[in-house]
Amino acid sequence: MIVYSHADCLLKFNGQGHPERKERLDSILSSIKSSDLKVEFREAPLAHLESIELVHPKKHIKQIFSNIPNRGIVGVEKEPYADTILCPNSKNAILRSCGAGLAACDDLIKKNERVFCAVRPPGHHAETVRANGFCFVNNVAVAARYLQKNYEINKIAIIDFDVHHGNGTQEIFYKDKSVAYASSHEFPLFPGTGSENETGVGNIYNATLKAGTESKEFFKIFDTKVLNPIDKFKPEVILISAGFDAHIRDPLANINLNSEDFYKITKLIVEISNTHSKGKVISFLEGGYDLQALSESIRQHLSALKTHV
Repeated sequence: MIVYSHADCLLKFNGQGHPERKERLDSILSSIKSSDLKVEFREAPLAHLESIELVHPKKHIKQIFSNIPNRGIVGVEKEPYADTILCPNSKNAILRSCGAGLAACDDLIKKNERVFCAVRPPGHHAETVRANGFCFVNNVAVAARYLQKNYEINKIAIIDFDVHHGNGTQEIFYKDKSVAYASSHEFPLFPGTGSENETGVGNIYNATLKAGTESKEFFKIFDTKVLNPIDKFKPEVILISAGFDAHIRDPLANINLNSEDFYKITKLIVEISNTHSKGKVISFLEGGYDLQALSESIRQHLSALKTHV
């Protein structure tokens, strides 16, 4: 199995006290390297704009990059919600994060390699023409479009177990029957989208979780409202938006999963991929803001990704 990352992803700075900080990625990479997981680390390339433009218009991306400051930091939203931050090192971090997914697609199809993209900034809140929720480019959406364009993949499933709903991914594919999007998330919670009556053209599956949901109830909901519809969809490739903020330790949410639960979540996804997708899975880091929870959960996630082929 391959892990893509890059030092550029560590250089993005969101300000003191911001939850989406470089230490998140540091803890993940250190945890993988100190484990007995045998993975191959590769440097994420810079994404080309023409690939990003499969999802986001050129004008929008150029506007984001033109707002990057020469010094200091700037928020892209209006106050008081300006927590999606640009700093002088943002451009390469954004391009590496997206580029990891594109390289992963090539490895997946050409070499049948499973891949985890250990990158930041995350992507699943990024809409077609709106950066928000710490996200600028929707990495998983660009990967899906890249697979369809370059490898003639017809049916792609995106499974998102981040505790926050992936409003960007849903918006991008809301009227596209070729992509199924299934998300388990606390509701109500940021970004406020993801109710179960948001169904697109029958391709959107939202599994809402009440604050305080424990593991047993989570898996009952996840099986019924996420895994079952994806199983029926029969995807050719599964992409995972892997957020670890449904962990009981996470400061930004109120779901009570433990680290070992992320092994089971991943194992269940991989089993569906083995049935329908010849085991083809790429996982992308999204949220997760407690360093101990991240360190433990990522080992569980990669262990399941790596073992169940």
